[in-house]
Amino acid sequence: MFGSEVDSERTFDKIRSMGRTGVRRRRMAVLATGAVLAGLWVGPVGQALGGAGGPMPISSHRYVVRGGDTLWSIAHRVVPEGDPRPVVDAIADANDVRAGDIRPGQILVIPQAG
Repeated sequence: MFGSEVDSERTFDKIRSMGRTGVRRRRMAVLATGAVLAGLWVGPVGQALGGAGGPMPISSHRYVVRGGDTLWSIAHRVVPEGDPRPVVDAIADANDVRAGDIRPGQILVIPQAG
């Protein structure tokens, strides 16, 4: 039994020593990998939560309401060949107004895509 070829102590007698450089390289590799993964995770999550950078600016211009104007007619002037419904909703949301609440002389912000 003790003199047999299969001895559990023999497998541990050939442990190679590891230098400090190998440990440092492994630590640096793990830290770099962790930093890359954290950056990949934090970037989209931060954007989704409105973190770094804040909201994207929306280009817009101002429009002075004239007599007889409605949100629909203003939206039709902004997008003459497209569907004015999304523009009507965007104007109403940007100015916190309803369709019948605009008055001549009132200044509306007209948001534009892009």
